[in-house]
Amino acid sequence: MTAQHVFVTRDADGTRGLGAALGRRLGPGAVVLLRGDLGAGKTTFVQGLARGLGVADAVISPTFVLVREHAVGADDPRPAGPPATRLVHADLYRLRGAADAAALGLDDHLAAGDIVVVEWPERAPGLWPDDAIAVALEGAPREGRAGPGPAA
Repeated sequence: MTAQHVFVTRDADGTRGLGAALGRRLGPGAVVLLRGDLGAGKTTFVQGLARGLGVADAVISPTFVLVREHAVGADDPRPAGPPATRLVHADLYRLRGAADAAALGLDDHLAAGDIVVVEWPERAPGLWPDDAIAVALEGAPREGRAGPGPAA
């Protein structure tokens, strides 16, 4: 049976903190699969994960470029061991299937020991290793009414 854990974060900083905690525990070749609706916080989570890996550059959504690579920093806070040299962040939202995803070369990154994080992995079923870490993000339910102006 696969272990499941539920974490609740109150805001974007909390989501980044949770991502950082995971990032500090990832080893070379790790695959993290992020599922969640648009706006659920997937890229925010990856920003924290990158911080946990010591990535110095800004992490933004790869929605339009599909894949962004980030160097894992010299100040990598993870315990000693074989280092991963890159964080590869992919967003498959605009892809049509596994063949499109395979063309991105993510398997080459895995073979190189890079850490690969994939948003919308369900767009390419069957490509991911059995030991991939699955993270499901849900936005908090909205309370009250939406729109400008004071509440009645």
